[in-house]
Amino acid sequence: MHRESRWLGQGYADITKLREVAAKHDRQSSRAQQRAARIQTRIERLRHGATILREKSQQVLEKVPEVQQEITQLERDIQTGRQRAVGIALSSDITSLQVRMRKLQQKIINLQHKSRTLEHRAAQRTQKSAELKVKVDRLLEISRLEEQEASSFRQRADRLQLATEGEVSARVGPSAPPNEPSRPPGPA
Repeated sequence: MHRESRWLGQGYADITKLREVAAKHDRQSSRAQQRAARIQTRIERLRHGATILREKSQQVLEKVPEVQQEITQLERDIQTGRQRAVGIALSSDITSLQVRMRKLQQKIINLQHKSRTLEHRAAQRTQKSAELKVKVDRLLEISRLEEQEASSFRQRADRLQLATEGEVSARVGPSAPPNEPSRPPGPA
């Protein structure tokens, strides 16, 4: 009788242990999901930042045609000034136009450089978001596997509880006839 009681107590302890392990796997699963959600938020911020940088880059490049038109106009003005002053050394008017033209050419180069810099920063953010996406996928896979483990342990605990409750109710219900010796419980 004492042995049977101890065996039944052990069964309940096993059920509790299985449920504890299932809860541990659930916790690890939810932790992985939590980390994945945080990283997803970071990915969205990076993508948004990259989009803004690309838009700024396009806005910078949109200024270039206006500057090129100014350069074209200055070239015409310089050409006209040279035609008027044939055989005479360049006047200060023409040299000042040439200086303005060079400054505008430098401005175009600066705008193109700024645009490329913004594109590069956007590309870096896009690359970082791609790297983080791999991390998110890995965390979601871990979460899925942990959830499966938790489910497996819960099912084992449920089966063990059903078996234990079945044996307890069989023992408590009808008593064994006095002729038959009681058998110690064992795996069926």
